[in-house]
Amino acid sequence: MLELSYDLIAMLVVAAFAAGFIDSIAGGGGLITVPALLLAGLPPAQALATNKVQGGFGAATAAITYARRGLVDPRKQLGSAAIAFAAGLCGALMVSYIPTQALGYILPVLLIGIAIFFALKPGLNDQDRAERMRPALFAAIVVPFIGFYDGLLGPGAGAFYMLGFVMLAGYGILKATAHTKLLNFASNLGGLTAFALVGQPLWLLGAMMAVAQIAGATLGSRLAMKIGAKVIKPLLVVTSTALALRLIWQMLA
Repeated sequence: MLELSYDLIAMLVVAAFAAGFIDSIAGGGGLITVPALLLAGLPPAQALATNKVQGGFGAATAAITYARRGLVDPRKQLGSAAIAFAAGLCGALMVSYIPTQALGYILPVLLIGIAIFFALKPGLNDQDRAERMRPALFAAIVVPFIGFYDGLLGPGAGAFYMLGFVMLAGYGILKATAHTKLLNFASNLGGLTAFALVGQPLWLLGAMMAVAQIAGATLGSRLAMKIGAKVIKPLLVVTSTALALRLIWQMLA
């Protein structure tokens, strides 16, 4: 493992806990962990690969927690999860072939749009609305698109999944959050599979951060189930805006 001081490891563990908490509610955990890993001195490819290791545990924990409360039936999502896994795998394998810089210019605009949508659109609560796209069509079109992006870049994938469930599947905020997590886990796992071959993730560091991710995701998902849209909406707005601003800062730096 890369030689890291104990204080850096402690910083990364704390970052993973915060990321697990935020990601389980609104997505965007990578906004915290990827910069932390880079700050610790990991090369970009290794930072992304290690982030996939620990991030997958947080998404899986949130998915299990929501499923245990009956907010989502994982068995009904297995087909979509398989598509998300394959798409995430393909996205990660295409990192060196696709001009991701162009996507970097578009992503902040999309994230700010998501923040504005959830901040200003009236009637967004935990109640389901009219379905605009059948589940099979959603799995065939929306899931592979976001899953591919998750493997290719990653930041904001959870917010994109959630927006799809709210806008197209007609789910309420809490139900959309619950359905996002298994797909986020699957596309994350697909990306990790590819990165494990070329990105050389730091497995031990990833495992230590994963423990903190699990704790944060457990706490966050329980809070989301207790308060619902009242906590999910503002946190989604804040994380999407913060991620957009960070990406803009990176482009201007």
